[in-house]
Amino acid sequence: MSEARAGRSLLRLEVTEAIKRYILANKLRPGDPLPTESDLCAALGASRSSVREAVKTLHALDIVDVRHGHGTYVGRLSLSALVESLAFRGLLGAESDVHVMTDLVDVRELFERGMAERIVARLDGDRLDALDALVERMRADAGGAEEDFVAADRAFHALLAEPLGNELMGQLSMAFWEVYAIVAPQLQMATREDRAETTAAHADIVDAARRGDPAAFTRAVTAHYAPVRRRLAAGRAGDGAGGRASAG
Repeated sequence: MSEARAGRSLLRLEVTEAIKRYILANKLRPGDPLPTESDLCAALGASRSSVREAVKTLHALDIVDVRHGHGTYVGRLSLSALVESLAFRGLLGAESDVHVMTDLVDVRELFERGMAERIVARLDGDRLDALDALVERMRADAGGAEEDFVAADRAFHALLAEPLGNELMGQLSMAFWEVYAIVAPQLQMATREDRAETTAAHADIVDAARRGDPAAFTRAVTAHYAPVRRRLAAGRAGDGAGGRASAG
């Protein structure tokens, strides 16, 4: 990298950090408008080109939202950049796939096992009925289109996290799920038997929650991830045979 290019990169990073500090200092919230480009230049003492490059960087991270013809706003601050980064890392190669998937399964299981008592305590009758309906959808789709099975699975895990009322935990749970769903098909691992076993474990999760039994809930969560762990172990051993992977 030339000295001039290194200088431009450093300046862009400095302006990027300055815009982030501006958002924090002014207590702006997602959806709030940022000053115009010329006002940002004046406030930060930066050139138009530096501000434009910084805004592009922040837009890619979902920290700001550029609405052409309307202005620039504080972004949704979602975890989309994390999802894209982890998914791309997992898609780089088969060996990386297995490692990324193993890490994601560990995190997802740790989250649901660790929050078992709170999840069980906060799942009301309507949510439990909705979870039962999703289990029935998974059972009906166990031998059909993978997309339908995966959609029901995703909705199931989103509903588990919903009553916690913790937006960050919900976002993290779904972010890890999305990465898993992107990477899993590349491994070509799951079988119909795995889908059936996964569906049965989901049913056990709901049954344990309905009975108010966190210990049984935790055991069901462990059983839920067992088919995926078997296939990941097979992948590490070099056995990639089987159908496409469900998101579990």
